[in-house]
Amino acid sequence: MTTTTLHTLLDAHVGAGALPGAVGLVARGDEVEVAAVGALDTDGRAPTARDSLFRVASITKSVTAAALLILVEEGRIALDDPVGTWLPELAKPSVVRTPSSPVDDVVPAVRPITVFDVLASRAGYGFASDFTLPAVQELFTVQKDGRVPSNFPPADEWMAALGRIPLLYQPGTAWLYDTCSVLQGVLVSRVTGHALPDFLAERVFGPLGMVDTGFEVPAAKRDRFTSFYRAGDDGGLELADGPDGEWSSLPALPLGNGGLVSTADDWLAFCRMLLAGGATPDGRRVLSADSVRLMTTDHTNPEQRAIGRLFLEGQGWGFGGSVDIDRSAPWNVPGRYGWVGGTGTAAHIVPATGTITILLTAVAAMGPAPAPVIKEFWRYAAHA
Repeated sequence: MTTTTLHTLLDAHVGAGALPGAVGLVARGDEVEVAAVGALDTDGRAPTARDSLFRVASITKSVTAAALLILVEEGRIALDDPVGTWLPELAKPSVVRTPSSPVDDVVPAVRPITVFDVLASRAGYGFASDFTLPAVQELFTVQKDGRVPSNFPPADEWMAALGRIPLLYQPGTAWLYDTCSVLQGVLVSRVTGHALPDFLAERVFGPLGMVDTGFEVPAAKRDRFTSFYRAGDDGGLELADGPDGEWSSLPALPLGNGGLVSTADDWLAFCRMLLAGGATPDGRRVLSADSVRLMTTDHTNPEQRAIGRLFLEGQGWGFGGSVDIDRSAPWNVPGRYGWVGGTGTAAHIVPATGTITILLTAVAAMGPAPAPVIKEFWRYAAHA
């Protein structure tokens, strides 16, 4: 009988042509299993290695939430503060009368958007499961594909455009995907007066030794940077972005919803910090234990999960990531926290077992549902 290993599991997808390469990591305490398979691109420029750089997309969200919580801990902003103090574009939002109403059929918001609303993805902006709703269609003109950072103008210009779009739901009432994580990043920069990349480098990446994580890849590191692909019309892989492309310079708007590049070991350091209640191995504190609890606690109700069912698949949401509440699959463990990225990435912690799972690939997701390789990886990690 052949025993499946992490390497054989991932290598099978490379062999089938579904992926150029991948790095998978499963950690339990000091025991870490890592597999690096395939190549950095379809031309075999170099083999994938443990320190290869990947566009991690939406798993960025948890880092952005952590950054904003640092400011909450320091008293520079409070969870119940109206965000209009720092985001005046959203100080007096309008809301479509019903989710299916035209964008010019609006009512005033019944209360201000708060910092908590933005952290919990309940500000009223974002994607619902029904993309045909007029306000969602309007949002697509501003909240564009974050896998192409040049789609976004500078923060002030982007905020002005967003502020002209009505909310889909009243503040605090609905969980909606993605937009709030961009708002979190803008909040960090406006509260601190520093660019989001600089704040993250000083307060998160530096203390955690995340030396390869950022919003751009300098020339000296591009020999480790994967190329990014999407499915072509012929069923093969089509190049979407190369190592000298979108991430070769800082973007106009560093995207808190998905703009980071990282490595498996850098992300392992971040996940270990969360499992340790916010502390580094040498005892330095990045977050308080209370902040980690806030991040990793479900803040949704059944009605909100129903609105976001396309993305949440029955699970809940904390700050910057989903929180498992339903054992609908072998890998779903109550309290499991993390998320997936539209570049074929996934990262989770399982506090109940002390497990960390990280998968980095470089092929675009075709929709909100995780790709087969991600589910196979989760299944493997659950039984390994």
